[in-house]
Amino acid sequence: MTPTDPAVLVLEDGTRYTGRAYGARGRTVGEAVFATGMTGYQETLTDPSYAGQIVVQTAPHIGNTGVNDEDPESRRIWVAGYVVRDPSRIVSNFRATRSLDDDLETNGIVGISGIDTRAVTRHLRDRGAMRAGVFSGPDAVLSPEQQLDLVRQAPEMTGQNLSAAVSVAVDTVTPAAGERIGNLAILDLGIKQATVDNLARRGFEVHVLPQASTLEDVLAIDPVAVFYSNGPGDPGASDDHVALLRGVLDQGLPFFGICFGNQLLGRALGFGTYKLPFGHRGINQPVLDRTTGRVEITAHNHGFAVDAPLDGPVDSPNGYGRVEVSHVDLNDDVVEGLRALDIPAFSVQYHPEAAGGPHDANYLFDRFRDMVLAHRKDNA
Repeated sequence: MTPTDPAVLVLEDGTRYTGRAYGARGRTVGEAVFATGMTGYQETLTDPSYAGQIVVQTAPHIGNTGVNDEDPESRRIWVAGYVVRDPSRIVSNFRATRSLDDDLETNGIVGISGIDTRAVTRHLRDRGAMRAGVFSGPDAVLSPEQQLDLVRQAPEMTGQNLSAAVSVAVDTVTPAAGERIGNLAILDLGIKQATVDNLARRGFEVHVLPQASTLEDVLAIDPVAVFYSNGPGDPGASDDHVALLRGVLDQGLPFFGICFGNQLLGRALGFGTYKLPFGHRGINQPVLDRTTGRVEITAHNHGFAVDAPLDGPVDSPNGYGRVEVSHVDLNDDVVEGLRALDIPAFSVQYHPEAAGGPHDANYLFDRFRDMVLAHRKDNA
């Protein structure tokens, strides 16, 4: 194998981009999406929310700082494929232990380099996220018709439940750092390690539970609160997780959800969800916190959103009292957060742990801790 091995990126509308093989050789199919972050490629690759997706990096230079064993957000690389313009030929960082292309090859991630990723991004921005395939090695010589047929045979993201593929198989526990508040039950729908670390630092003993956990499993750890993580897939295909969350809310337990967890809270409260044309993926999204009036620069990775009225508060269709949209994206008015006014529950669509990315929204972990402490005091 050489760096000049040919490769091709094929979109489901028939658009083709030819380049060079990067990482493992072979074929991969998934949903093509673009990520606009200028840094944090290792965190992007290991974010479980990207499962089933071929990630196109808009930043032109990727791999220059290599990879290490401290920055991964989970136990493995999750992207279905990787598309970059100019992979670095050398690694230049004192923390690096190996190169990015070595990691991609070791993990069997089929990628492509040497194409104009910003042109691909403009195409996806205009046409919307779509199925795609990367073909290299023996699959690079398949006919264009065969390659396009393989792409169009791949499942669409709408309707897919991918939680089981990314969740832990058994409970894991991270001790609280500092003064202990109590046990926090996290439903792992594709959680990032930075989220666990932030919650542990707020005094929670963090119990990460498999996505198939029942209400009895959650209550068995005697939690002071429940948290739903980020994750891949269509929230409309996660009825069991919504039913579990309704059980949690019925128990009166405080709840915080991020990203996928925000969408599932929306469904539990009685609102719908929908697929965005090309989603929000990057570390520079401006979001208004309506509670404080502050504009935050935030990290995003989502292709679905909650369909809730921006003018509120409104009554929860499922009987959980008043609900308001707490955060809104200033680019397109997408709902970026929900806050229940009559029960202890809130959520945001973006990533307050932001690794890598801005830390403007890290206060939300403090807001969650304060809500849990206030709830405990009120019910003492």
